[in-house]
Amino acid sequence: MTETGLDIIDAELARQFPDAAKTFANAREAAGRAARDIRETGRLHLLAIGGSHWVNRLAEPFYRQAGIDATAHVISEYMRASLPGPAVRLLTSQSGASGEILRYLDTCPEGPLVGLTLSCDSPLGQRVPCVTGHGPAERSYAATRSVAITIAQHAAILKALGADLPGFETALKGPDGLPDTREATGVLAGARAAVFCGRGNLQGLADGIALAFMELARVPVLGLEAGMFRHGPFELVDETTATVFFRGEGPEGDNVDGLAAELVDAGFRPVVLDFSGLPPVAGALTVPVPPARGLAAALHALPVAQRIVVDAADRLVPDMGRPLRSTKITSGEAA
Repeated sequence: MTETGLDIIDAELARQFPDAAKTFANAREAAGRAARDIRETGRLHLLAIGGSHWVNRLAEPFYRQAGIDATAHVISEYMRASLPGPAVRLLTSQSGASGEILRYLDTCPEGPLVGLTLSCDSPLGQRVPCVTGHGPAERSYAATRSVAITIAQHAAILKALGADLPGFETALKGPDGLPDTREATGVLAGARAAVFCGRGNLQGLADGIALAFMELARVPVLGLEAGMFRHGPFELVDETTATVFFRGEGPEGDNVDGLAAELVDAGFRPVVLDFSGLPPVAGALTVPVPPARGLAAALHALPVAQRIVVDAADRLVPDMGRPLRSTKITSGEAA
């Protein structure tokens, strides 16, 4: 029997938490070396492209909270306008062979480099000291298992930097089960466009899930920070637009309930992945996620969001997960 795109994705999702847990447990030495360079320099440029960039974006504020001047950049644009001054450059590529990464390594400036990859045998793994993820190369076209692994790689470095990671190691065990996502799946499967919206530390997760849905479902999708959504793009919402909010606690949920309530008042029913621990937004379609904050919240919300977008895309696209004109590892800048 021929393996479908959905089969491949489901196999990746099934092993993402065991592999992420082993990555975190095995990364102590490499993460410690990276943390020493980062602490000594005090500046960190997180460089990647595609889904890896959005995981870097998710991790970026946690490095700042640890006292590091950290910024995440799309590596293809960073090569054209890099920031001056000393900094550790952290290159994230789960394949370790993205065209942009290869070109950057060939023109590499001075300064310490750290890699995050799944393949120690890749060009990145061979040329740069790396925190290496556990398990084989990711097979699914859209980033799935590699997202959890990359979060674990960043968490290992953050722990070595002395960052507080409440609930993270418990979250690495994975969910006991998922909430009922069928209604939320139906909302996305019935839409012609979608917006995924987060705030604070969860914005990178919202952006990454938006990218995955756009890649798999082949519909226009935006990932927007809550304030940016309100300032203009709010006008794009109509009966054919799905809106999905990530609602956390404190700064991770500021005014998300207000935005969702405005859409409800306008006659729409937004989807809210809610791990705030607060009462649900009246009129919204709430998908409950165990209350958490920080990187633990990202790990709790990740499999729920993945299930929704994968199942919705599977209803929209024949043999979902097999790209029409793209490849898993693009030559990109090296073409």
